[in-house]
Amino acid sequence: MAKGKRRWLWLGLPLGLGGCLYWTYGGGQHEAAGTPRASALPASAVSARMVSQQESGAAPTAASDDAAAPSKQILFGDLHVHSTFSPDAFLMTLPFVGGDGAHPPADACDFARYCSGLDFFSINDHAEGVTPAHWQETKEAIRQCNAVAADQENPDLVAFVGWEWTQVGLTPEQHYGHKNVIFRDLEEEKLPARPIAAVGQGAQLRRATAQNRGAFLIPLLDFQRRQRYLDLAVYMRELRETPICPKGVDTRQLPKDCLEEAETPGELFEKLNQWGFPHLVIPHGTTWGFYTPAGYTWDKQLAPSQDDPSQRLLEVYSGHGNSEEYRDTQSVTRSSEDPHKLVCPEAQPGFEPCCRRAGELVRARCDDQSSPDCAQAVNAAQQNYLAAGMSGHLTLPWADVADWGECDQCTDCFNPAFSNRPGGSAQYILAKGYFPRGSAEASAGAKTAPRHAQLGFIASSDNHSARPGTGYKELARRHFTEARGPETAEWRDRMLGQVRSTLEKQLGAAPTKTSVELTSELRHVLPPFALPHFERQASFFLTGGLVAVHSAGRSRGQIWDALQRREVYGTSGDRILLWFDLLPQGNDLGGRPLPMGSAAALGGIPAFRVRAAGALEELPGCPAWSKQALGDAELERLCRGECHNPGSKRKRLTEIQVIRIRPQQRPDEALRDLIEDPWKRLACPKDKEICEVSFEDPDYVVGQRDAVYYVRAIQAPTPAVNAGSLRCERDASGTCIKPNPCYGDYRTPSSDDCLSPNQERAWSSPIFLHYVEPPSDADAGADAGSSDADTGDGTP
Repeated sequence: MAKGKRRWLWLGLPLGLGGCLYWTYGGGQHEAAGTPRASALPASAVSARMVSQQESGAAPTAASDDAAAPSKQILFGDLHVHSTFSPDAFLMTLPFVGGDGAHPPADACDFARYCSGLDFFSINDHAEGVTPAHWQETKEAIRQCNAVAADQENPDLVAFVGWEWTQVGLTPEQHYGHKNVIFRDLEEEKLPARPIAAVGQGAQLRRATAQNRGAFLIPLLDFQRRQRYLDLAVYMRELRETPICPKGVDTRQLPKDCLEEAETPGELFEKLNQWGFPHLVIPHGTTWGFYTPAGYTWDKQLAPSQDDPSQRLLEVYSGHGNSEEYRDTQSVTRSSEDPHKLVCPEAQPGFEPCCRRAGELVRARCDDQSSPDCAQAVNAAQQNYLAAGMSGHLTLPWADVADWGECDQCTDCFNPAFSNRPGGSAQYILAKGYFPRGSAEASAGAKTAPRHAQLGFIASSDNHSARPGTGYKELARRHFTEARGPETAEWRDRMLGQVRSTLEKQLGAAPTKTSVELTSELRHVLPPFALPHFERQASFFLTGGLVAVHSAGRSRGQIWDALQRREVYGTSGDRILLWFDLLPQGNDLGGRPLPMGSAAALGGIPAFRVRAAGALEELPGCPAWSKQALGDAELERLCRGECHNPGSKRKRLTEIQVIRIRPQQRPDEALRDLIEDPWKRLACPKDKEICEVSFEDPDYVVGQRDAVYYVRAIQAPTPAVNAGSLRCERDASGTCIKPNPCYGDYRTPSSDDCLSPNQERAWSSPIFLHYVEPPSDADAGADAGSSDADTGDGTP
């Protein structure tokens, strides 16, 4: 059989189901945005949220001197939600991977309002897969969602519109990562004419799959459920027929019916600023090794050319894991003699690089492990793994998920992202300095101050089934997370059998003892879905987090202002209440506390206060108004029969952890010495729902250098989906000796939510302090700290 014909038999599984299916079978339908339900929440349901905060005793009172004024309230939302307008989200709805059909933007509105009970959310479909028609339909669906609320100054739900810029680089030098773009306003004249996609692997993959014309197999094998596959054919045809916009043209002058691309964050910011509409750009998944190449760091994005004032928030947690914590571990290094040569690092206590694991898997299969041939095979396995990038697992086609153990994982992090890349962690980003005059001059004492990021912290879901805020209850793993896979062994063999066969042919006479060099020719014939390690990733998908804002009210403008001020925090899904303030000493700081997210100049000893309360325990089922609005069938389809339904008892907080970061002053300062996590651990009382603690830092004035502080409020353990990731059986030293993966396919029953104890938490936005000399004796009446401290309106 000709090579091209062989390829099409399986290249269409599942990304290549577009193109000719429509013409062959007909009957495919355009993926519509849907229409949100027209029923707002009862006013009593909305006001009860504020009442519960006041009754907690943690909320500020009229007599309080807290930074959060008495009129402020904490609102919860999700600023990272995909519908089936995103290509990957559409694929998750296909029947043979257990999908349950379309989840358009209207579903996101209904889920946020009736299922998860959020105060606000945004839609962020991948720009690489959003046609001009779908962009118009998205904007209209979000307008309809907001119009349901009669009182726009006190709405039950606020919906924002935006997209995700989904950039992927195959090397650390080419990689920037994913960013959500969110707009304040909804009027047509205040929104861009089209989304802006990334140039690179994401856009190339979209075009390559849209051009596939050989995907006949699946609808024939799954004929009774063919409709969804035919709908996908229409979706892919629409993508294929969307032309790429001309380069080098002002975004406002481009035609509306083309796909616009930006190669770098700098180009994205330039295009957004040409429009001039109020917007935020929020990076996310910065440690997620599913697509991030080993060895990646944030460094180049500290340069002014790749940054912008609109990038003032960072998503530190989502359903794809935790991107907060830095560890001084490496999955790959470079040769000191040849910087282009990749080197496999030695294992460290608690961390094993996957390239090292690949070598050991090959070594275990040697007949004589001490022979030169075995050593050569081990070295080849390590190099092949490194050269393959995110597809390293394909170099050992005979290895299964359990064989890889915990390699490349952060084994002591909270709910870490899969194949953790610490150079993209929030702590790394805040500690790392950008030295514009070059490291040599800076080390020699150049006076140019380094540039540092000042980012507030949020969390969200990154849900791909139009379900904002899925973390309200830990259930429905195959619906509330992105864990998907073939529903039967037969379907898995259809998807992966030809992949394994193609790779094993490269191994020659010893297919279980050697590794494959993943050449460009092999990459070309392998289906795109096989390149990342989907099966291993399934154990790391979580229900996702929430963003919380300290807002003066419920209106769109008030929520936006809180985001701009960085007066925000993230949670791992539970609605934990959290306040974190810098306290004034006398008349410094203008005599008022400054809330989380603030930046201030200070010469005295900083003093801080934290107030927090655990989330309300959830009651089973759904509120009556959810049932009335949705009906039983829709309640089951969309909410899986369970809603955010808080009772009156709060979960207990166990401690407040304080993290201190001293940003680099010289490029030769080791980050591990500048990040103190935790710097302090402050216990919460066991007999109270409210946890209030205070602390100072005398070292700040001794060290005479800038500092960053943020806190984590830690809740007592409760069960959570995939909190145990690989669910390892461990030896006495804590080493994983037998993983028990939580698969997204038939091997783990859909009824098994893979629950493990989890210490849910909230992360405050940092407070950024710039050290200034205290006033001299002659200026004894002057302030020790700046009274015009930045609280998010601009980057100081």
